[in-house]
Amino acid sequence: MEAIILAGGKAERLGDAAGGKPKSLVDVAGRPLVAYQVSRLVDAGVERVIVSCAAGQGPLFESELAGLGAEIVIAEEPERLGRGGGIKFAARERRDRGDVYAMNGDELVDVDFRALVARHGEAGGAATVAVARPKSPFGVVDLGHDDVVTGFSEGGRIPYWVNCGVYVLTDEAIDRFPDRGDHETTIFPELVEEGRLHAYRHEGLWLTVNTPKELRAACEHVAAHPEWLAA
Repeated sequence: MEAIILAGGKAERLGDAAGGKPKSLVDVAGRPLVAYQVSRLVDAGVERVIVSCAAGQGPLFESELAGLGAEIVIAEEPERLGRGGGIKFAARERRDRGDVYAMNGDELVDVDFRALVARHGEAGGAATVAVARPKSPFGVVDLGHDDVVTGFSEGGRIPYWVNCGVYVLTDEAIDRFPDRGDHETTIFPELVEEGRLHAYRHEGLWLTVNTPKELRAACEHVAAHPEWLAA
């Protein structure tokens, strides 16, 4: 299988913490953020990764992602196409037809890619989306009789499943993606109506990296789990 990574984020909310780099290339414990995804894809058997990035940034991505074990193919968007449009545009660079991984490049996530594609094959739908229950950013207040506060604790995982931006897509799904715009408001609702969009429940790590605080959390996680650096 091949993989498509959306890496066109500007890192505007990261500010100076981005070091002037695109969001997917910000430094996390000495490596570009998106390099962790590429390494995990390689471990899952992916040999060719298509990176959708902004015009003029291709050489930078090629340089930063060299030597990770996958052929890096660049798809520079001539203009901002949105996430769905970006995936469809990058899909033109595929060497073969068939199922393809697609994901955002600005997240630290340990989705089991082999299990994800196995779920996709078993479900037989047009697309499969990895879903997660993120940790609540709020602490929990325990209440007793007459609303007396009995304690405080850290927030657990929210009780709802959230799209964590990792997919397996069939040719049909990609062909139906918009040329410009977001797939979550176009083709995905259509697939829901048809009963052909399935989910893979991911119980592991999912950290988005949009702000300096989230970047620090990603760096701290990798520092506390050195196996990420060995990937």
